[in-house]
Amino acid sequence: MQTLLVANRGEIAVRVLRAARELGLRTVAVCSEADVGALHVRMADTHRVVGPAPATRSYLDEDAVVAAALDAGADAVHPGYGFLSERASFAGKVVGAGLTFVGPSPEAIRLMGDKVLARQTAARAGVPTVPGSDGPVATVEEALEVAGSTGFPVAIKAAAGGGGRGIRVVASAEELREALPRVQGEARSAFGNPEVYLERLVQRARHVEVQVFGDGERFVHLGERECSLQRRRQKVVEEAGAPGLPEAVRERMTGAAVALAAEVGYHGAGTVEFLYDPERAEFHFIEMNTRIQVEHPVTEMVTGRDLVREQLTVAAGDPLSFPQEEVRVQGHALEFRLNAEDPDTGFLPSPGTLARLHLPGGPFVRVDSGSEQGGEVPPFYDSLLAKVVVWGDTRETALARARRALDEVEVEGVATTAPFLRRLADHPGFVAGSYHTTSLEEWMTDSSEAGLARRSA
Repeated sequence: MQTLLVANRGEIAVRVLRAARELGLRTVAVCSEADVGALHVRMADTHRVVGPAPATRSYLDEDAVVAAALDAGADAVHPGYGFLSERASFAGKVVGAGLTFVGPSPEAIRLMGDKVLARQTAARAGVPTVPGSDGPVATVEEALEVAGSTGFPVAIKAAAGGGGRGIRVVASAEELREALPRVQGEARSAFGNPEVYLERLVQRARHVEVQVFGDGERFVHLGERECSLQRRRQKVVEEAGAPGLPEAVRERMTGAAVALAAEVGYHGAGTVEFLYDPERAEFHFIEMNTRIQVEHPVTEMVTGRDLVREQLTVAAGDPLSFPQEEVRVQGHALEFRLNAEDPDTGFLPSPGTLARLHLPGGPFVRVDSGSEQGGEVPPFYDSLLAKVVVWGDTRETALARARRALDEVEVEGVATTAPFLRRLADHPGFVAGSYHTTSLEEWMTDSSEAGLARRSA
């Protein structure tokens, strides 16, 4: 591997470019016409414009990205996260063009991308799954039979969905009859696959995920992350490790994640996601993400392992650089996603020019960002400005550091979630580490002094 094309934008493109530079690789950025002046473009050795501003005509154009890689003389492609990162068709085109895809095989992406097949694979590996249908359900009669065995409420999920998309919760047989054909139609439109399956809704559950890594022969985990603080099923804050997770549960969960990686002969970085029921001390497999995660920095902070560098070296043919027994988790890390969104208007995106951008620093504070002062926040893409990541020897220390870091954020020209995140860092439920997947939305509608419903200062 000598020349790497980074098929992404923003902070993850910057993150990959930095790792590639440290390995001595020549780098190629891709960009839309709206991003020609972006930071990731200037950081690369060269760049290629792959289309106009809309992502569907640029960053999501598989053929244009592969053509750019060939034109620039790249011999490898890193997809980052989002965009084309979990498209088996794109990975197949990269490999078919004689290039190295930095990630798992197209077959593994396809297998784990189909949530029904992923559930079946997890079951074969002995990984507990949420009670539900064994395969896709095609008719209302089939769905009602499954719901009769699991009980209501149930979640109807698109087989090709992911990232919180393609999910509908129903609480009765009447709702199920009405919702099933709608979700099938939505799945066809959004993912090109109308298949859906049913799962029992695990209420007041926690979302805990395990970072895994494989080189096709050896498979390891790097601990777990707590990702339960979500708004509309999108993560807002992540932690490593999960507060209050019993050690026995942690061992079973990480072991299950490694078993699934081994079952599919996994290659590269991946994340196995679980729902954890604290009352029953049970966990169930949700899905496997076959890419680097947005929240990977918290794992890097507590393990001291560079996951993106490891992605690149494993893709180049090297074995994993460490065995399981050398993975040590120390201290606690938190990541706050700073978005160009206005909490006072329902978190509407706030594109514009960053007239001022001052991001925090100091001991054990890491900021991953693809933005800079004077730069543009385009209206066409995800609104993530930066990830503010902190480490402490204890969770309490990390929280204090997070508050200090968030106080240092200064942004002018666009609205941001910084004030909201700062209030969240003081919320009693968050401070106590006592929350689940619907807690944040409950706190946001709480009008008491402890709630997050107040307007930003």
